Amino acid sequence: MSDRFDTFDNECMVQAIRLAVRGVMSTHPNPRVGCVLAKDGAQVAEGWHEKAGGPHAEIVALEEARDAARGATAYVTLEPCAHQGRTGPCTKALLDAGVARVVIAMQDPNPKVAGKGIDALRGAGVEVEVGLMEAEARKLNPGFIKRMTEGRPLTRLKIAASLDGRTAMASGESKWITGEVARADVQHWRSAASGILTGVETVLADNPRLNVRLDDVPRQPERLILDSTLRTPVDAEVLALDTKVRIFAVEDDAQKRSALEAAGAEVEILKADANGRVDLPTLMSRLAELEHNELWVEAGATLGGALLTADLVDEVVLYQAPVFLGDAAKPLAVLPGLDALADRLRFAVDDVSQVGGDLRMMMRPASRVMQEKE
Repeated sequence: MSDRFDTFDNECMVQAIRLAVRGVMSTHPNPRVGCVLAKDGAQVAEGWHEKAGGPHAEIVALEEARDAARGATAYVTLEPCAHQGRTGPCTKALLDAGVARVVIAMQDPNPKVAGKGIDALRGAGVEVEVGLMEAEARKLNPGFIKRMTEGRPLTRLKIAASLDGRTAMASGESKWITGEVARADVQHWRSAASGILTGVETVLADNPRLNVRLDDVPRQPERLILDSTLRTPVDAEVLALDTKVRIFAVEDDAQKRSALEAAGAEVEILKADANGRVDLPTLMSRLAELEHNELWVEAGATLGGALLTADLVDEVVLYQAPVFLGDAAKPLAVLPGLDALADRLRFAVDDVSQVGGDLRMMMRPASRVMQEKE
């Protein structure tokens, strides 16, 4: 614990982080933020940001505190905004309420606004301290941070595989490799994503819905399909639900496009790569423009392998079932060009958990883990 912060400061920021977590499924495209107001050694109000267009965490807490906010300390997981967006600037609201001190876990990662809220508060004579539980606060919004600093969403690749690294039988049969508990766990990961990405081959083979099947889901992620030549059937299950579907192609066919749009999809034409498929770096830039923070990928070996080869996977979520499918079954990923052991793609394991009768392994590229340690 830093000398700048005492035990009570830490207790308040812990609660602010707990509040921010409540917005995991609902704040897209905004960051998840929590706020606690404290005075005379006691917490007097709290708030969290629920959804874009709604009041920010600081505003919710101030409305609850009312007159008790004067002279109080505000604990916020992310730097208060100082600009007019969908809602008014939180720095002005904090100043108008007479808050005397603001403790901020981390600075806003948006380079266009970073530091402006801090400067506005300090310029008005408010005591501002930054950095309390920053590591924990960064874990709240990895996708928002990635989009703001690197211009692409955080990408998680989900794989369900057997012990021998197979994801489907040679016939394409894959329901179900993993058990019911693991499949339920996937629903929670889907619910936290802003978009769910797949390829047209998966649509044709499995006809998935790609929606979140949980009770009281506040928001369905956008379904995203890579379909270079617009082969998605108009009667596909993914188009049957009343939620947004966006198809990315490289060849425009007016008749196919019109039929897909009539079925409820939005079609975009993007740059092609050397193989005539959608260029993946271009796709990621476009998804950032569309304000996607966290991308959940459920795709076949070809698209999964292409994302891995292009170093566009930030995390792999591997569900491994205690079964063998045999050497004729489909592989976990297609990775051409790996001819020597030195060419291998290395990952660091962050967590291994038992999920029902299966294992869930969380991994990140080893190179990025090393960069974080430097």
